[in-house]
Amino acid sequence: MILPALFFYLFAGVCVASAFMVIAAKNPVHSVLYLILAFVNASGLFVLMGAEFLAMILIVVYVGAVAVLFLFVVMMLDVDFAELRQGVLQYLPVGVLVGVVFLAELLLVAGAWVIAPGMPQAISAPTPSTMTNTEALGRVLYTQYVYYFQAAGLVLLVAMIGAIVLTLRHNPKAKRQNISDQVARTKETAMEVVQVKSGQGI
Repeated sequence: MILPALFFYLFAGVCVASAFMVIAAKNPVHSVLYLILAFVNASGLFVLMGAEFLAMILIVVYVGAVAVLFLFVVMMLDVDFAELRQGVLQYLPVGVLVGVVFLAELLLVAGAWVIAPGMPQAISAPTPSTMTNTEALGRVLYTQYVYYFQAAGLVLLVAMIGAIVLTLRHNPKAKRQNISDQVARTKETAMEVVQVKSGQGI
């Protein structure tokens, strides 16, 4: 019992410290690296909770794709962060309001056992011992919440298509393939016979 508690305090402490350094670091590259460290420690917490599927998704999706994409964008784009920080104090009241709301939610979650002691047992459904965590999650997603899952996928698809359409820029000078013109080609339009005299070029 002591070893899981030690790992919990280790992962939680490093996760909180790295999350603080994400917003405290002056170098944006260091912020992204601290973000990756926070994701790794959060996945360790998921493993301690028995949610190995969420831990794997956190590593593969967030660390392997999202955080690496952030790092790539930050390192490749020459962004003047000193200019971006100008006027940031005008958003401070909104940030404080959002922070207070998040703090109230965390306090409600942490104190739920005081307000309603039976609430955690009512929310959680026990997983059969013969079923893995991944299988149980798959059964819930594709049976009870299959329509919501498909609707979320459709929303993400529409968002991806919209982002592509909004950022697509056509260059009028670039040559593009036109299938109808290629199919409609004939021998007369596709070939040109040139009579070249002997010993002369075209």
